[in-house]
Amino acid sequence: MSAAPTTTGSGAVTGPKGLARGKLGLAGSTALGIASTSPVYSLAATLGLVIAACGPRTPVVMVLAFVPMLFIAVAYRELNAVDPDCGTTFTWVSRAFGRRTGWMGGWAMALAGIIVLANLALVAGQYLWLLIAPDAAENTWLVTGTGVVFIAVMTWVNRRGIDVGQRLQWAMTILQYAGLAIFAVVAVGALATGAVPGAVTPRADWFNPLAADPRGLGYGVLLSLFIYWGWDTCLALNEETRDPRTIPGRAAVLSSVILLITYVLLAVLVTALTGAGSDGDVADVLHDVSVQVMGPWAPVMLVAVLVSVVASTQTTILPTARGTLSMAVQGALPDAFARVHPRFLTPTFSTTVVGGAAIAWFVVMTAVSTDLLADSIAAISLFIAVYYALTGLACAWLFRRDAVGVRQVLARIVLPLAGAVAMIVALIATAVGLADPASGFTSVFGVGGGLVIGVVALLAGLPLMAAWYAHRRAGQRAD
Repeated sequence: MSAAPTTTGSGAVTGPKGLARGKLGLAGSTALGIASTSPVYSLAATLGLVIAACGPRTPVVMVLAFVPMLFIAVAYRELNAVDPDCGTTFTWVSRAFGRRTGWMGGWAMALAGIIVLANLALVAGQYLWLLIAPDAAENTWLVTGTGVVFIAVMTWVNRRGIDVGQRLQWAMTILQYAGLAIFAVVAVGALATGAVPGAVTPRADWFNPLAADPRGLGYGVLLSLFIYWGWDTCLALNEETRDPRTIPGRAAVLSSVILLITYVLLAVLVTALTGAGSDGDVADVLHDVSVQVMGPWAPVMLVAVLVSVVASTQTTILPTARGTLSMAVQGALPDAFARVHPRFLTPTFSTTVVGGAAIAWFVVMTAVSTDLLADSIAAISLFIAVYYALTGLACAWLFRRDAVGVRQVLARIVLPLAGAVAMIVALIATAVGLADPASGFTSVFGVGGGLVIGVVALLAGLPLMAAWYAHRRAGQRAD
């Protein structure tokens, strides 16, 4: 449970871990949740693959993928209402299943954040140079250096306080959605006037999952499931929110619903413009279609993707740093991770370590092999599925005796458990897919590199956890 707020010498109100209290309202928290998901980039990276697999059923795939994410968001909301701790998964899973299981949940969350930062930095570097000098986007080390600068700048922004980050996110969220809105208006006009050869009119049966090929539908849902990942940033900032018990949970659900609307609307438009996916093109469909319907204004979408990626870079650092802060406060990491800047009231050491680890991973993987970097990015879905599943299970377990009435039984046990089961299924399906050497760029003894990297990275947490707890026990005995 959270402790009473305190006041610093400068008059700032802080929570139990020293973070600035009352800085975020519902709108700001929701904007951060949306930005962390990187909606424009997520669509650019995924939509073409889904259209190729599911054709005209792509819109319903976006709806089906949303359901388990909504269930997990409900679990987060219910857990946060009782125990608003910025450690989220680590704290709640530790309460339910013990500190070691909680530690591994926190480790999976940290891995997902750090490795995805490398991916975001790569894309940010590529898109910046595509806008400035397209030929330069082919220069690996120029793109890598640019990406490193993006991570470093966003790390600095996050150290400067949640107010700075919140204002920056408002601006970037508006820019992202302005780009999408311009595209949507032009696309609707192009469909209405028949300006795009081969385009088709959207139909209601695009939302009928029974009319889809089951294998293609399942693959499409798996591809789309993790484009909703990121809304949990709202919960990791709970201790900096005006009403820690209610606003973060509402923001998580609200941001998820906004993402659903965004994804379904864009899926309908792009599917229609591509002729319901009849050509099976898996390129950057969003960019290709924007060139087709927007002409000289097509760079608007490149800017929207770049802004989306930069925004997600900043917001991905936030929850990861606060997760490690909470772990340190509860004795699961060295005390240095619990340091909070006396003026900016941010977890300075944790933030710096997260940014530094992401830069190190990005540079080392690029130096060793860009193929390894690509396969490590593919493994992120494993980490997400692990910590989301653990959170859903923890919610159902912690409330198993306390849920009263239909509403609580549904929200605190049934939906979280269903979400956890869906995440476990997704984890297994993803692992099976990544095991195929043809799924990525590298392999080890005939096993796909994405699965190997994911499993090794997860298992690496076990000796780290054991070593830290052994060190801590030795220190306690010495005292």
